[in-house]
Amino acid sequence: MKKLKKVLIANRGEIAVRIIRTLREMGIQSVAIYSEADKYSAHRKLADYSFMLKGRSSAETYLNTDLIKEVISQSGADGVHPGYGFLSENADFAQLVQDCGVTFIGPDVSAIRQMGDKITARKLMRAAGVEVVPGSDEPLSKWEDIKNLATEIGYPLIIKAAAGGGGRGMRVVRTDQELKPAFDACTREALDYFSNPAIFCERYIENSKHIEFQVLFDQHGKGVHLFERDCSVQRRHQKLLEEAPSSFLNDELRAKLGAVAVKAGEAVNYSGAGTVELICESHDRCYFMEMNTRIQVEHPVTEMITGVDLIAEQIKVANGEHLSFKQEDIKLNGWAFETRINAEEPFKEFLPNPGLVKKLKLPQGPFVRVDTHLYEGYTIPSEYDSMIAKIITWGVDRNAAIARMKRALSELEVEGVPTTTRFHEAVFNDADFISGNFDTSYIEKKYDSIMKKAKAPLGSNTDVVAAFAAVMNLCSIQSNLSTSKSSLRSEWKKKAKMEARGDL
Repeated sequence: MKKLKKVLIANRGEIAVRIIRTLREMGIQSVAIYSEADKYSAHRKLADYSFMLKGRSSAETYLNTDLIKEVISQSGADGVHPGYGFLSENADFAQLVQDCGVTFIGPDVSAIRQMGDKITARKLMRAAGVEVVPGSDEPLSKWEDIKNLATEIGYPLIIKAAAGGGGRGMRVVRTDQELKPAFDACTREALDYFSNPAIFCERYIENSKHIEFQVLFDQHGKGVHLFERDCSVQRRHQKLLEEAPSSFLNDELRAKLGAVAVKAGEAVNYSGAGTVELICESHDRCYFMEMNTRIQVEHPVTEMITGVDLIAEQIKVANGEHLSFKQEDIKLNGWAFETRINAEEPFKEFLPNPGLVKKLKLPQGPFVRVDTHLYEGYTIPSEYDSMIAKIITWGVDRNAAIARMKRALSELEVEGVPTTTRFHEAVFNDADFISGNFDTSYIEKKYDSIMKKAKAPLGSNTDVVAAFAAVMNLCSIQSNLSTSKSSLRSEWKKKAKMEARGDL
């Protein structure tokens, strides 16, 4: 198999910058694509070659496979890296790339298709002996079907879009009276976001831990896991920060669940980097939830504790190389955290608030990593996701990594747009979070105590108390979006639909 010489990155923002840097280190040329809204983007400037896609919205540009196909041909790229979000888990796009005679840096089309349909994935996992959350293994077309299932598995339950992701197309149901409205809303949202109305239902596991395992397979049947990440701190099913490893797991359970993750990949003859997501209600009840067939937003924490460049490994696998290490060669070293910094207004339900970055000071120092596409003078476009940076810290243990994250967050300065920095500072100063006493209900449960303790730093333009009040306001809102939302929220909701296939 020929080695890749020129790779097109079918993405934007910080992940495009991240990929370009590894390509340069490997001596591979990079090709950027950018929309009119991204004319002054960092990834365009860093790439060896760049091509503009006419238009501003995601649908016109980064999701436009016809335009991307033209650029693949014009650029002479022999590989395509999809990053995360956008087309990264789109089996039709992966097939299109292969039909162009170009290497898709990701798993086989069949694996993407099978794991992308949550119902098919459940069936595959059951067949492979992997435990899944109790629920339906067939699409549910009538709300009466869910009512019968509710009698069997009990409340609460959760209705999900079969092609869903990113917290979209999901409804938690606690009573018979809520079933039909939730069914109707979830079906509409599944069709709206994913062009697929199929839904299914599972028992809703409350007060759970959201644990995911990073896996890596070559094209020759060899696969390993690179330990776990804890993604339990969430707002409305969307991740806010991550850590690796998880304080919830001991060595025995870590090895057991890691083996389950590898087994899941083997069930679809997986190749490349992927993530197996698990939901744990106790140490002896951990269930398969889904598999993401791409690189994750939170992959840096795994890189920090293993020393493995996951983007480089993806490229090596795409080149047909054998994995250069075995499971026993991968050692867990220290602890790492990642915080997602968004350009959002904490005072207004964390609404995205793009604009001109007037001043930027990024944290530095030992074992601090910042993945971002920001620079002073850059105008954050309103057309895309609001995440503007990821702050990653490493320490010899969890406490050291927390202390370093607190220091890094205190150094971060972004003037011109509001950010979620103060929110993260409040979390990292919370006693329960520091002790590891948290789960997916953490934000909701901790509201009162955090409100009593949280104080905005002097001179801060972001009020921590208001930030947590805004978070809880979101958490208290029923999953179905009210039609009375502001025009700004409606506009960003439309844009979110275009990127919903990626679990950002």
